[in-house]
Amino acid sequence: MTPLARDLARRIAAHGPLPLETVMAEAAAAYYADNQALGRGGDFITAPEISQMFGELIGLWVGVAWQATGGGPFHLVELGPGRGTLMADAWRALGKVGTATQQARVHLVETSPRLHQAQAAALAGLEATPTWHADLATLPGDAPLIVVANEFLDALPIRQAIRRPDGWHERRVGLDGERLTLVDGPLIDPATLRPAHRDAPSGAPSGVIAETCPAAQAVVADLARRLSAQGGAALIIDYGPATSAPGDSLQAVKRHAAVDPLDHLGEADLTAHVDFEALADTARAAGLTVDGPTPQGEWLQALGITTRAQMLARNATPRQRDHISSALQRLTDPAHMGHLFKVLTLTPA
Repeated sequence: MTPLARDLARRIAAHGPLPLETVMAEAAAAYYADNQALGRGGDFITAPEISQMFGELIGLWVGVAWQATGGGPFHLVELGPGRGTLMADAWRALGKVGTATQQARVHLVETSPRLHQAQAAALAGLEATPTWHADLATLPGDAPLIVVANEFLDALPIRQAIRRPDGWHERRVGLDGERLTLVDGPLIDPATLRPAHRDAPSGAPSGVIAETCPAAQAVVADLARRLSAQGGAALIIDYGPATSAPGDSLQAVKRHAAVDPLDHLGEADLTAHVDFEALADTARAAGLTVDGPTPQGEWLQALGITTRAQMLARNATPRQRDHISSALQRLTDPAHMGHLFKVLTLTPA
């Protein structure tokens, strides 16, 4: 049992089961504070770590979004920038778009001091000195915002409800002996669920699970308010279905292998699928124009990733060409990241 799990077990024994949302939030805080999460030596690899092409194409997208704002000063924001790889690659590509890098001010929303160091190292020498923020609240409001969030929302804490014969119950984390386990909590108001969840046929079996992520909804609502007031655009890339649907998507990864979500709290990457339909509904309700969700493979192909791969391969060694080809397949093939990962763009109406 991890130190966090022992602390949670003591609290549960004293006061009863805890909301899953609370447990996930505490697990994420402990995990990103103490673990080298990203890369081949960590627990998982994100798209920017697979190939420079991913960040480069995002940089070109930023350039187009910047031009749409009129080409003046702007704030380039990344939510959850990991080791800074995406921003570094994007910045190099952005340098080819007019005076974009001269007009940009870089902001990184990151709470981990350890990752601050990695991000600073990745951006050193690129004339992209970042300002760090613990959350969105301190982002500036004096110029357009262009925001990139790659695999950020999937790590935010979720709520789960489980269908029983007497209605929907909140799922909480309780104890089975000394082991943490998910248990039924109090009844909840079905109105707090997505229609695709609460309108399930009355004959649906007991045990159907519905997930919501208030934290992700709050991020999109905040971005919508800022984009409406300041202009700019937001790019959200993450994994999950295009439409809301019941199901248990809570998962944990440790050393690139799936583990029980409650067995390594604070020492494994704990995530859940992003509900893109819910995010899009929130953005539209706030007056934004929404494009997508589009499968990542289609989006990258539309931006020219195959052409970029061919350009890189021209001067590459045979081993490098194999790596480029493998990365292209991994990022775009529906059997890999090409379909499960989706892209959502938000702009002022």
